[in-house]
Amino acid sequence: MKNNMKKKLPIGISDFKEIIEKDYYYFDKTKFIENLLEDGFKVNLFTRPRRFGKTLNISMLKYFFDIEKKDENKKLFENLDISESRYFEKQGNYPVISISFRTYGEKNWEKGFKSIKETISNLYEEYKFLTEKMDEIEIEKFNSIRRGIDSINWKSSLFNLSRYLHKYYEKKVVILIDEYDQPIIDSYIKGYYEEAIDFFKSFYGMVLKDNEYLEMGVITGILRVAKENIFSGLNNLKVNTILNDKFTEYFGITESEVEKALKDFDFEYDLADVQKWYNGYLFGDVRVYNPWSIINFLADGKLKTYWVNTSGNDLIKLYLQKLKNEIYDDFSRLLNKESILKVINDNMTFGNLEANFSENIWNLFFHSGYLTLAQKYDEDDEDAYLKIPNEEILKMFSKMFIDVYFENYNLFLSMINALRTGDIDKFKLELRKILLENVGIFDVSGIYNEQFYHGLMLGLILMLKREYEITSNNFAGKGRYDVLLKPKNLEKRKEGIILELKIADFGNNLNKNEIKEKLEKECEVALQQIEEKEYASVLKNAGINNILKVGMAFLGKEMEVKFKREV
Repeated sequence: MKNNMKKKLPIGISDFKEIIEKDYYYFDKTKFIENLLEDGFKVNLFTRPRRFGKTLNISMLKYFFDIEKKDENKKLFENLDISESRYFEKQGNYPVISISFRTYGEKNWEKGFKSIKETISNLYEEYKFLTEKMDEIEIEKFNSIRRGIDSINWKSSLFNLSRYLHKYYEKKVVILIDEYDQPIIDSYIKGYYEEAIDFFKSFYGMVLKDNEYLEMGVITGILRVAKENIFSGLNNLKVNTILNDKFTEYFGITESEVEKALKDFDFEYDLADVQKWYNGYLFGDVRVYNPWSIINFLADGKLKTYWVNTSGNDLIKLYLQKLKNEIYDDFSRLLNKESILKVINDNMTFGNLEANFSENIWNLFFHSGYLTLAQKYDEDDEDAYLKIPNEEILKMFSKMFIDVYFENYNLFLSMINALRTGDIDKFKLELRKILLENVGIFDVSGIYNEQFYHGLMLGLILMLKREYEITSNNFAGKGRYDVLLKPKNLEKRKEGIILELKIADFGNNLNKNEIKEKLEKECEVALQQIEEKEYASVLKNAGINNILKVGMAFLGKEMEVKFKREV
């Protein structure tokens, strides 16, 4: 698939200097600096999904603006777009503070605060030379932070560092904060949100609001969730989300960049195949690809799922578990590659998130990169059509669906494999386990409603669609079948499969043996229906003569399965 690789690919590397000095392949995003300076806002917040280049851009800004090692850092940019800009004169002009919370993850505030203090102490350690121009009181405060003393005022530590830098260099400071919202999201999930928000409201507010030592601030995160609490009163803040047209090409990879990369690495893949898997994101008015996925694809040469976003899934999983019944219909439409119309709230906070879970969960999906706009967003409208962006996310969504609705992905996979291989006894055994393990799922007055069975069928479709053309409730022969699986590769001589389901209602006065007997009769009825309605004709017309016919009958968590083979 690839040969003559010209450069190494920076998989997992987000340090700009390392990428340039070691000659890794780099998608040039340095015009972001020019656009940022032209825009002229004091503080910019950029919200993007994880692994869309936020950390690398923060690193790039640090090396560009930092007054330390300015001549050495200048060489990093000499062959890049920014070197042709009139703003290149700003290179190396400012002291820079760069702090990141992207790896934060603690189970309580005691551990969380300890982690935050360590991050700040390590930051102070980088600037210990500043004590050369401090008085005794300042030195004592500075060293207290370095040593992690509890009694010191940690909320003002970032502000004080900007003051110390300004005093040392006699220049205003550029402040860069990467993944500002990670501790807040994590604290919300784990139940210590109030303590975290109390700290960060002051920590961020003091350094960004009315700070006379601030030249410019750039903040990145996934969500705008905490705006009302953290950034209240910050009038010099510009928020740039995935709905805005500006800066869109600097977070993610554009189509022209992907085309060039495919040529640079001598790939034989058609652009259309790469689009299907990794494109589809509409940020403002620009379509972009997921950079993490593209870089891994270029290295691996295989179209598959690379965007394993475990650290960003926790909040979404929390709400999915709460809302799985309420959002089932929308969830299934998305998995069937349809769009859903939802209100887009660009000012979402945890307060209004809890006020309307079932609507705001789609905002979480959208801002986290699991959904995208189906068409350009009109700011005059409150709602927009959302869809799953590409095949990679569809696969992730499919697994998430089975995890949430059937709670045991491996068990569901085992059931699917049994059906795939025609082992009906094992299929029946695994399906029974799923029913027993999910007694409460979609339960209405002790009786499963149709959503469970629709969900079961949707799960089958999601897991087997690469091998089979799967249709449901379509005409064949003399009627409509429930589910039909037609093998895509006829040369492998796989069986075609027809599933007919019966949902029984025998009342409440039957014992277990009577229920079993009646369910078995319903299975016979299902098999007879497959024969009499000639559902197999659609498979035979396609040249498939090996056919597995399956009759299934359900009553709550009780079920029976019968089958018949035609060869």
